[in-house]
Formats: sequence, C-alpha cells, structure tokens
Amino acid sequence: MIKISKALPGLAALPLLAAFSLPAAAQTAGSNVLGIGWFHFSPNDSSEPLRLTSPLSTTIPNSGATVKDADTVGLALTHFFTDNLALTADVGIPPKFKLDGTGTLGLLGQLGTAKQWSPALVAKWFFGDGDSKFRPFVGAGVTYVWYSDVKLSQSLQRQLTGPGGTLGANLSSSWAPVANLGAVYNFDKNWSVGLSVSYIPLKTDADITGTAANGTVVRAKTRLTIDPLVTFLSVGYRF
Repeated sequence: MIKISKALPGLAALPLLAAFSLPAAAQTAGSNVLGIGWFHFSPNDSSEPLRLTSPLSTTIPNSGATVKDADTVGLALTHFFTDNLALTADVGIPPKFKLDGTGTLGLLGQLGTAKQWSPALVAKWFFGDGDSKFRPFVGAGVTYVWYSDVKLSQSLQRQLTGPGGTLGANLSSSWAPVANLGAVYNFDKNWSVGLSVSYIPLKTDADITGTAANGTVVRAKTRLTIDPLVTFLSVGYRF
C-alpha cells in the first residue's frame, strides 16, 4: 500500500501539471487586446505636374514631387466577436511627411511638410483556434485620411511668388480602403507580439494659393498618389 505521506507530493503536483496543459485562451470570443507599437509608412508615390491656374494657366513641364518614408507610435484595440472574427481600431500620433521636388522642381529640395491623420477600422479573420500560440490573419477595412500643419518651403514660395510673397496649401481629405495581413504570437493568455502590413490606395489634391509682393494672386494645383505600405510592429495585452 502506498503511504499517504508519499502520495501527497504527487497529488499536489496535479493542479500544476493541469495548469500547464490547459490552453492559453489568449484570443477567444469576447476578448479585447490593446496593442502599442511602431508604424512605418513607406509611400509608393507619384505626382502629376504642377499646374499654374493664376495669374496665367500653364503647366510646369517635368515637375513633380516625392513623399519620404515616415514613422510614428501607434495604438490598436482589437475586439474578438468570435474566436476567429475580430475588429481592430487603429490610431496613432500623426506622422510628419516630407515632400521633396523632382524633375524641374528637384533643385528646390524640400517643398513642404504635412502631418497625416489616418484612423482606421479593419475587420480581421484569425486562423487557428483561440488558444493557438501562432495566429496569422487577413483583414480589410477603411480609413479616413486628412492633413494638418501643411507648410511649404521658402524655396517653393520664391519660385512661385518671388521674393517677399506668401504661399500656403491645402491637401484634400478622403476615405480609402485598407488591405491587411499579418500574424500574432501569443506568449501566454495575456501577452503577445504582432506584425502586420497594410496597403492603402490613397490620393490627395494639393491646392496652392499665394500672393506676390505686388499683390498678384498666384494659384497652382497638383495631385499626389501616395499608396503607402504601412508596417505595424506591436506588443499586445489581453484584458
């Protein structure tokens, strides 16, 4: 017969073994996951030639602009409606984009800067079970994009209005679709790390208005195609 005193250590170990054998249940129906991390915006950009509309109508030949990469801090809140279907709200500190001249505007260097706001809602389908350690996903959603703190450089101002003039710009806002794919690795039932890539087909119209030193009003416009790939590396916490 096994003595009770010898059996107790084994019986005490059973709950511990059971705990290790239970699934992590990290991403199940009703779960919420808050992620914080790093957004990297990499534009696949192009632009139309700059068109003057006042005081005369003409197009500056071979003129263009390019948008540089940008980085910012991002937040993502994900709610799981089922073990596989979830909705993510993405927000972040608006990144500052720098616009450089190309072609005949290349000698001007930087043409301006602007901050981009682009909160998004993305529906996602997670593969695997709610207790899986590694969960790839695909998603689709929508974002509304607008711009603030649009500033044009002195070099562009002198080019369009001459010395002593003023120049400003407005970038149009728009809705845009979001295509998303990525994966999450769950360390335990609370903590995870995720990596995703999103593609956003995005265009904006730039309306430029200025006044020369002699009072002549100068207007110009162009269209920028940005189409960024957005990478998001984040750490998530389930609650």
